[in-house]
Amino acid sequence: MKQNRWRVTLEPVIRRLFHLYWWLTRGMTLGVRAVVVDGAGRVFLVKHSYVAGWHFPGGGVEVGETLRDALGRELVEEGNIMLAGTPSLHGVFFHDAHSRRDHIAVFVVRDFRQDAPPQPDHEIIAHGFFPLDALPDDTTSATRRRIAEIFGGAVLAERW
Repeated sequence: MKQNRWRVTLEPVIRRLFHLYWWLTRGMTLGVRAVVVDGAGRVFLVKHSYVAGWHFPGGGVEVGETLRDALGRELVEEGNIMLAGTPSLHGVFFHDAHSRRDHIAVFVVRDFRQDAPPQPDHEIIAHGFFPLDALPDDTTSATRRRIAEIFGGAVLAERW
């Protein structure tokens, strides 16, 4: 029992150290996010244990991975969502909140399978499909901007 408690306590520290190492050693970082839209027009959002607010699922592109491979991996990990068709690229955004080297490729995913809802874990503590007019109050501003661009005709921004 004690060993599990220490593991749960140390996991966020190890994750932050890994992110620090990653930030210091990479010339440019690239991430992917998915705007997953179900048949009812709702979007899938996740809430992480280590950052505030609701976000699109996604994460970093690893060495040797294509954008689509990274997108597919992150969707399975964070939402138990499997790509069933080709996602469409919405845009690539400069994300300078933590690094002047970070970019995020955002894809719209309409053709997918989710055989069962994901189980909350140490990284994703909540998830769900939300109507565009009923997003959680703490949905991040970047997430809301991407929704406005995709569904509301807002001008595509260059920055996250």
